[in-house]
Amino acid sequence: MHLKSFIGGIHPKDQKHYTKDLPIIKLNASDEAVFLLKQHIGAPCKPLVKIKDEVKVGQKIACEDGFVSSPIISSVSGTVKAIEERMDISGKMQQAIVINNDGLYQSIEIETNDYKSLSYEDKIEKIKEAGIVGLGGAGFPTHVKLSVKDINKVHYFIVNGAECEPYLTSDYRLMLEKTDELIDGIHVILDMFPKAICYIAIEDNKKEAISLLEEKCKDEDKIEVKALKTKYPQGGERMLIKVLTGKMLNSKMLPVDVGCIVDNVATTIAINQAVRYNQPLFSKVMTISGEGIKPCNIEVPLGTSFQFIVDQLGGFKGEIKKIICGGPMMGSALMTLDLPVTKTTSAILAMNQDEVSLYEPSACIRCGRCLDVCPSLLKPQILYQIALKNDTEAFIKNQGMDCIECGCCSYTCPAKRNMTQAFKKMKYLVSINKRK
Repeated sequence: MHLKSFIGGIHPKDQKHYTKDLPIIKLNASDEAVFLLKQHIGAPCKPLVKIKDEVKVGQKIACEDGFVSSPIISSVSGTVKAIEERMDISGKMQQAIVINNDGLYQSIEIETNDYKSLSYEDKIEKIKEAGIVGLGGAGFPTHVKLSVKDINKVHYFIVNGAECEPYLTSDYRLMLEKTDELIDGIHVILDMFPKAICYIAIEDNKKEAISLLEEKCKDEDKIEVKALKTKYPQGGERMLIKVLTGKMLNSKMLPVDVGCIVDNVATTIAINQAVRYNQPLFSKVMTISGEGIKPCNIEVPLGTSFQFIVDQLGGFKGEIKKIICGGPMMGSALMTLDLPVTKTTSAILAMNQDEVSLYEPSACIRCGRCLDVCPSLLKPQILYQIALKNDTEAFIKNQGMDCIECGCCSYTCPAKRNMTQAFKKMKYLVSINKRK
C-alpha cells in the first residue's frame, strides 16, 4: 500500500511504547483547582464569579470577551477562593479563578437535547457554550473555526489522528476506546456541512486504530480512513491538507480558505458530547510519560495541578533533568510544577536526561540538512542569519512567518543551533511591530 506523506520532515524515535497499550485512567482534581482565563487563541475570558461564590461542575465561571474567545467551565464543585494572577507554562503571569475543591463534584443539571431538531446555528452555539477549543495544542476556538459564510464551500473535514509527536498517545487511546463517540462527532460535523466528506488521518504506526476505524466505517459513504506515512510533523495542519487534498496553505490563510476544516480526535469527540448531550468541556485526556515517571494515559479535570498529578502517580523516579509540557519537539520545558492543566495540555514528560543541554552550538557548515527537512519548504539557514540581526523586514520577505515552529531544522542541524527558538523570537518581534 502506498502511504501518503509530504516533502521534508524527520523520523525521531516515536517512544510511544511507554503508553500506547495503556488504557485511559481517570484521576481526581487537586484540592485547589486553578482556571487560567486564557486557555485559547484570542481574547482572555472575563470572570462570572466572585470570591466566596459557590460553584458546581459544569458551571460557566468565565465568559468569552470577543468573537475569538471561549468560555471556561468549572470541573469541580466548591468555593471561589481567589481571582488572581497565576503562572502559565510559558512562565508568564495571567488572571485565573482559584476554586477550593470540596471533593463532592456536585454538577449542574443538564437539560435533555433533541439533536435532530438543531439547526446549524444551534450547533455552533452549543459548541461555543461548551467551551471547546482545538485540543491538539493550538487552542483555536472551535465555534469560530466552524462559523463559515457558506457551508456548501466546505468540502473536506479532516480528523487529525496522526499524533506525530514522540511519546504522545492520548488521541491513539481515544480512537481505540471512544471509537463510536468519534464517529458520532464526525456525523455532527458532516450534518453541518452537507457538501463535505471526512478523512480520518492516522499514521501507520497506529495499525490497531486504523483497522478498528476501517471496520467501523466500512459502510460509511462519506467517511474514509487514510493511513499516512509515519513522519514528523505529519500531523501539522498544512501538511495534512496538502497530503490529503493537494491544496496549499500559507501563514496568511485558514483551512476554510481552501474548503477544509481540521480537528483532532479529542476535539471531535468533545463536539459530539456538546451537541448531542449538552456536555461542556471540563476534563482533558493527556499522556504522562518518560523514564522518570510512571507512564500512563489519564483523564483529569481541568484546573488540576501538575504537582498533584505527579504525586498521584507515585512521584518521580530517579534524578529528573527536564520536565516538558507537551511533546519533546514543540512542547515547553517547565520551571515548576505549580501549574494547572488547561484545555491545551497534552502531556507531561519527565526526562532523566536533558539531551539538548549536552550540545554546544557551533558555526553553520552549510550542509543544507535544515533545507531538506523543512516541511514548509523554507531556507532555515538564511532565516537564522536574519534572526541574529533581528531584521524583521527581511524575515517577512523570506517567508519566515510561514515557519510552523516544528523543530525539524534544529533537530537535524549538526551544528546544534536552536534555529526554532530564533524563529519564534522573530515572529514575536513581528507581532510587536504590527501592534505599534
